Amino acid sequence: MQRRYLSLTAAGIATVMTLTLTGCGAGSGDGDVTLKLIAADYGDSEANSSRHYWDNLAHEFEKKNPGIKVDVDVYSWTEVDKKVEDLVKAGKAPDMAQVGAYADYAARHQLYSTDKLLSIPTEADFTPGISDAGEYNRVQYGMPFGASTRRLFYNKKLFAKAGITSPPKTWDDIAHDAQLLKEHGVKMPFALPLGPEETQAETLLWMLGGGGGYTDTIGKYTIDSPQNIRTFQWLQKNLVAKGLTGEAPADVNRADAFQGFADGDVGMLNGHPTLMKQAEAKGVDYGTTELPGIDGKAKTTMGVADWMMAFKQPGHRSEVGKFLDFVYTTKNVLKFSSTYGLLPVTSSASQAMMSDDKYSKLHGFLEQLPHAQFYPADKTSWPLVSKTLKAKMGAAVGPRGNPSAVLTDIQNTADAADNTVG
Repeated sequence: MQRRYLSLTAAGIATVMTLTLTGCGAGSGDGDVTLKLIAADYGDSEANSSRHYWDNLAHEFEKKNPGIKVDVDVYSWTEVDKKVEDLVKAGKAPDMAQVGAYADYAARHQLYSTDKLLSIPTEADFTPGISDAGEYNRVQYGMPFGASTRRLFYNKKLFAKAGITSPPKTWDDIAHDAQLLKEHGVKMPFALPLGPEETQAETLLWMLGGGGGYTDTIGKYTIDSPQNIRTFQWLQKNLVAKGLTGEAPADVNRADAFQGFADGDVGMLNGHPTLMKQAEAKGVDYGTTELPGIDGKAKTTMGVADWMMAFKQPGHRSEVGKFLDFVYTTKNVLKFSSTYGLLPVTSSASQAMMSDDKYSKLHGFLEQLPHAQFYPADKTSWPLVSKTLKAKMGAAVGPRGNPSAVLTDIQNTADAADNTVG
């Protein structure tokens, strides 16, 4: 899938080396069955690589299940999806893959559905909104493995200097506050990252604020809806044309915007939980609030999830199910989420996080998760649509851009892709 994987963490994209581990710790011995898992790396260095998480988890599982060995290969986000794709094409599918997309494999009948793998308590524990996003043709094949929602971040110090006493609640508030920030010398009053890195995310956030979205309730693309056209015409007229985004949105990637906020050059932007750590490391006094909408707070926010899936080819359904039941225990989900600044994907781990004050800064993000709007990851056409959004949306709001024409063009691409894949 052509997407920014959070999109879950910027750190995962930055990791370029391939990390390989064998998950059998000392004394586990040779098991009767060896499971192969390909997983993505959420760390930004060797010290906090996901390899360590999987190493410890596999070692613990094997001690409790001596007949099953787990081998895990951990790859950076820049290569993990391609690695899985190549293995499947070569007829060497892993037992499991924890990556960014599942729909293509589900459409080709290559995956086990979750009801064939997980115990009933484990399957029922997934946060409902995320679980639904893992369905293809109303059957769940994608098991969420890491999640995030978005909120508006604002720099409290810059707000105070500009005389702004509260965060914005509407788009008009954003435009008004951004103008004040500009007048007080803020380099980028509102960061609008519509560069190619994660355009599809920023685009959806504004669509939701304007009452639109990528699809309707039955899954049909609605990219050129009147609500979406109005949204990007508003952005073009009220933020970009007035110089309130600092740089041209097409030239700003999400990583650039996050770094600018950490450096104190950005007044406001839409962000996910990993921005908190980045800002705190630079001593930025920030606040977060629910996303503003066109005439009040947005009805919902965007959610992002990455996926675990299990391939039929190796034929280890029972052993895979046993391992995944272990992976999705409350303790293990909470440990992974807290280590990498993500949100738990199960109700039990979410409740544990909500009841613990040490995670208080994540509570606002977590409260939004059950009702968040996710990418249409169940559509095999989505990778092409996402790629097209990245290529075209930044220029749509520029001085010579035509939001209506661009959105219609992308809609036509989406419709054609949908018709092609059936």
